[in-house]
Amino acid sequence: MAAIWARYNAMLEAQPLLTKAMTSLIGFTAGDVLAQSFVEQSGKPYDPMRTLRLGSFGFLVHGTTGHYFYGFLDSKLPGTKPVTVASKVAIDQVLWNPIFGLMFFGYLNFVEGKSFSDYTAKIKSDLQTAVMGSWAVWVPAHTINFAFIPPSQRLLYINTIQIGYNVFLSFLGNKEVPTKED
Repeated sequence: MAAIWARYNAMLEAQPLLTKAMTSLIGFTAGDVLAQSFVEQSGKPYDPMRTLRLGSFGFLVHGTTGHYFYGFLDSKLPGTKPVTVASKVAIDQVLWNPIFGLMFFGYLNFVEGKSFSDYTAKIKSDLQTAVMGSWAVWVPAHTINFAFIPPSQRLLYINTIQIGYNVFLSFLGNKEVPTKED
């Protein structure tokens, strides 16, 4: 295990953006596999394309934007004093969380070939649920994150927790939105 940890840290040092994107790929893939296999009882067969969509979101969007967002946040609010930690958590949850939700639903909408009106319906239906659901997980998780986790390890920590949270996101992201005809 020590060798894996050392290798991960060497990769993080050499290629931080790629390493964080890869950890997000794994986190989003694992979350969707868990959601489809153990949480959703729809009777539908496992959908590998859905897992590919979620994993690619982790790689292309979550890992990359997380790298830059948390790097920016740490550069503007350095340290671990309680007021700094509280400020980072507030910024993350009040500003970044809704932006993340818009990116998440927008990405899924795009890769599924849906229309802009489908996207706006999804936002109206599920963004508030996603943001408020996030508060239950990420306020305490980010309090620990910003107080105790070294900045270089933040996205790994987030992705570890994200696996469980991604079960919720996978379910919510793939929930059908009622149409006006329904």
